[in-house]
Amino acid sequence: MKPYRVPQLAKKYVDYDMIQNHTQLPAFPDSRLHLLQAFLSETRSYAEKAELFALVLSLLQLGLDTHDEIDVEDGSRSEREMRSRQLKVLAGDYFSGRFYQLLAQAGEIAMIAKISQAVCEVNGLKITLYLRMQQAVMQADDYLSSMVQLKSGLFLAFQDLLEGAAALYWTELLHALSRCEIVLEELARSKVPARFHQSWAYWHALQVGTLEEQQTLEGQQIEAGFISGLYNKYDIHAKLAALLQQAVEDVRMIAAKLESDKLVQELQHITDAVLYKIAGFAPALNETR
Repeated sequence: MKPYRVPQLAKKYVDYDMIQNHTQLPAFPDSRLHLLQAFLSETRSYAEKAELFALVLSLLQLGLDTHDEIDVEDGSRSEREMRSRQLKVLAGDYFSGRFYQLLAQAGEIAMIAKISQAVCEVNGLKITLYLRMQQAVMQADDYLSSMVQLKSGLFLAFQDLLEGAAALYWTELLHALSRCEIVLEELARSKVPARFHQSWAYWHALQVGTLEEQQTLEGQQIEAGFISGLYNKYDIHAKLAALLQQAVEDVRMIAAKLESDKLVQELQHITDAVLYKIAGFAPALNETR
């Protein structure tokens, strides 16, 4: 099995000064990509293409995630904000274009069609999620489940390529790792009041808050002090930390069922990387113990 080096390979397409200097890209989908390469490497028919498929999916996922971060709200913007917005549009298009180019060069035309179909399905899920958000018919658990579906969508396209136990446990592991990534992102969002709107914390507070709090949350402007008060009152950080711990345990329990020692070892590397990221939220984790 080749060592996992997709983040290094992707730098060739991602590390441009114009992008790095003027905008911020979404988090790299590291855990899911490492899992994909490990599972494909255990499949005889696709072992040699495992790294290529993980690389192209990294670029496509990054392209979709970058487009998702484009600010579509009305209102005036500074020159810096406009440039960042424009670069997000161009960068997302560029990453997606590289996905097609790399697969076409490798002669993987059927795989282009397969993954493109997955993109259509993911976009359909996004529309459903956005409509529910607009209608405010969303609870925190619903939000998390929907985000897991979105994070897993492209990767589920590889389900029928896998063999044996890898195929049997692929979806469970993918969902558990996606949940890890999502909750890590939600913990990061919880440190930035400007990113509170429509986060897990927002939907949880809307679900359990008082009528007065709900009315404030449904308003146009929410003050940072009010948001901070909600985090403290409803133990948001501790609840997110507990969700993260459970997701990591789910990954470990499923990994224990795998027959391949190589896959078990790769899963250990993946969970170690997740635990390293968790260390940055140690105070919140300690609250749950």
